[in-house]
Amino acid sequence: MSERRAARAAEAAAAAAARTSRAPGQRRRRPLLRTLAVAVASLVGVAAVLAAAGAVFVGDLVRSYDDGRTVIADALPTGERPAPSGTAVNVLLIGSDSRASARGAAWDGTGGGRSDALMLAHVPADRHDVTVVSVLRDTWVDVPGHGRAKVNAAYSWGGVPLTVQTVEQFLDVRIDHVAEIDFAGFEDVTDALGGVTVESPSAFRSRGHDFVAGPNRLDGEQALAFVRERYAFPDADRTRVRNQQAFLRGVFQQALSAGTLTNPARLGDFVAATSAHLSVDEGLDARTLADLGWSLRGIGSDDLHTVTMPTSGSGTSPDGQAYVTVTEADRQALSTALRADDLDTWSAGVR
Repeated sequence: MSERRAARAAEAAAAAAARTSRAPGQRRRRPLLRTLAVAVASLVGVAAVLAAAGAVFVGDLVRSYDDGRTVIADALPTGERPAPSGTAVNVLLIGSDSRASARGAAWDGTGGGRSDALMLAHVPADRHDVTVVSVLRDTWVDVPGHGRAKVNAAYSWGGVPLTVQTVEQFLDVRIDHVAEIDFAGFEDVTDALGGVTVESPSAFRSRGHDFVAGPNRLDGEQALAFVRERYAFPDADRTRVRNQQAFLRGVFQQALSAGTLTNPARLGDFVAATSAHLSVDEGLDARTLADLGWSLRGIGSDDLHTVTMPTSGSGTSPDGQAYVTVTEADRQALSTALRADDLDTWSAGVR
């Protein structure tokens, strides 16, 4: 660590200690690091919690984020798109097995593999909370240029750009930013944080690891098994999605813990680990994240909500693919809520 960085780290630690020792009744002032970490972690979960830390320090961590991220070429569609959402922000988070780490630095986000996790983070105009909506990967939708297929097939046929276009068409809402992280990144990010605690809805065994119902403290290898398992559950992807949401909340809480926020070395490791596995659209740089984080400075850990888009049943395609269906009423309800910037009312009805 350079002398300048060491001095900056010492100042940050001293400031944190001063905040901890404030007099009784003194108004708590949310440190900028915590503010931005809360904001961006809520926004895109696992991938951008790193960006929150990187956006805080004007210096090494910002450069580490901007230098470490991979920019996805033409990540957002051109031509006719849904209307902008005003000052609300929609970010699509994609978890996959086929990203830069598997293809080299030139990977541009197009072609190969299928997305195993798909989440839409909605940041409302009032910035009072953030809602993350998971879409099951087997949801049957129209994929532009390909006809009806599972939503995750869009990633196989056209990578991130086609995935964004598919979600925009499906929900009739504009995606402002997109972030993709490969599952190996979940492992490295967890270890960089010194482990995370997740709440499992049930006990199960996966890849040689045993998980109990309730809280589980996970290292990176265990975290990867936790978020990827589906065959141990009667409802397969539904429980896997709930586990992925639980992991998101665990990373969120750990990143905001005193053990992380007052530890510059851990923050540096966190930035390096996550940015190595992160791809984003060109506009999702450290400055954009910092600005968004500042606008979200009032939210806390209870203001991150996770919910899964309802499905109505299942079916089998002519070529033998099993898929899940979404009713037009449910699709329209979510679309309307997003465009009206009112996910609180919608999500309360589907939990």
